Amino acid sequence: MTVQDRTNQALEAIEQQRSHNIFLDVDADRSRQAAQAADQRSVPLGPLDGKLIGIKANLAVKGLPWTAAIMGLSDRIATEDAGVVARLRAAGGVILGTLNMHEGALGAVTDSPGFGRCANPLIHDYTPGGSSGGSAAAVAAGLVDFALGSDTMGSSRVPAAYCGVAGIKPTDGLIGRSGMAFLSPSLDAIGPLAQRVRDLWPILSALAGPDALDPLVQPLPRHWPTDPEWRDDLSGVRIGRPKQIDNVECEPEILAGLNLAIDALKARGATILDVDISGWNPGHARRGGLLLSEAEGAVVNAELLDGPQGTITPEFRQNLEFGRDASSSRLVDAISRISAAGAACARAMVDVDTLIMPTAPQRAFPHGSDVPNNQADFSGLANFAKRPAVSIPVPLSGEILPAAVQLLGHPGEDPALLAIADVLDRELETTS
Repeated sequence: MTVQDRTNQALEAIEQQRSHNIFLDVDADRSRQAAQAADQRSVPLGPLDGKLIGIKANLAVKGLPWTAAIMGLSDRIATEDAGVVARLRAAGGVILGTLNMHEGALGAVTDSPGFGRCANPLIHDYTPGGSSGGSAAAVAAGLVDFALGSDTMGSSRVPAAYCGVAGIKPTDGLIGRSGMAFLSPSLDAIGPLAQRVRDLWPILSALAGPDALDPLVQPLPRHWPTDPEWRDDLSGVRIGRPKQIDNVECEPEILAGLNLAIDALKARGATILDVDISGWNPGHARRGGLLLSEAEGAVVNAELLDGPQGTITPEFRQNLEFGRDASSSRLVDAISRISAAGAACARAMVDVDTLIMPTAPQRAFPHGSDVPNNQADFSGLANFAKRPAVSIPVPLSGEILPAAVQLLGHPGEDPALLAIADVLDRELETTS
């Protein structure tokens, strides 16, 4: 099948699934032009050439509304591509359009007035998670090969977990963030999603590197490979299971999935160790991260917050006002909690290659039901520690909804982390 055929099929499927509210805006003409160019190239530009890609709506796509799912920004049209979008185009990617998300990236369900309630392709009246719900849903529905999300405290990994796909939060500074509508500049990262763990490498590799408009982007590590050293076994790999997992209320299916993943790692030769991340209280740190996100979000969205009613929803306004009105002592305490969690993670990982824990304490849940307060208890740690983390789906026998685990790695060692996660992903596929 040609790239043009795949692109036309995807555009038709997006239109047929409009009621699922996965895509917000579609760039049909430009995507068809990119597909035609890919078909005409005698030599592919690389592994992303001709691949179908969706972009979270808080990343600028030239010529499309750049809304971040905020009604007050409906008339804002991106005049340039975000740095990551430009990189994907240069690699031959076919950008289909922008994807639904929770308003302003501050929320957990991707149900925003004016932009619609995003369906989870596994069970349509369930949430795909948030805030990158449309990104995970697009991959799970087969509408795209890859999607870009953003990850503040798990905002791309939790949707990946809820929708049964793979997602990575990279090392801080690995991927430039120019052209991103921030929620929390201190915590936000750009997170790619794909069907399988190994599929994450080509898009991560294409995105990593210099961004002239992002002063916080870091040089690539000297040992950065052309390809990870993919593995068949995990002999010699030491993986820590944090004791703090036992202090977080988790669904039984989540703990069953964690045990399945640990058994799969052992079957491939890994050594599993109990570790104590002393100084990390998951709920305590998560509440600190949320307050910082709300406070920074209030600064980023000050014009909307001070604007007329109706430009943002009452819920979004309330959350931003809570952050705006927080005392300096509370903000200092929040930052202290985050810093303590990151330092505790670094200490705990001195003698292990990765950590394993659930991505979220629960699986996807019905739209309209109460959002669990502890949704980001586990996923926030990677953001606080500025470390890479990969979410891997764990199929459960007789269940539609999967569980998911995440592996946390060392800063700058994203390729090595993906190689370990890939072994787990393939082992779980063979045993499910």
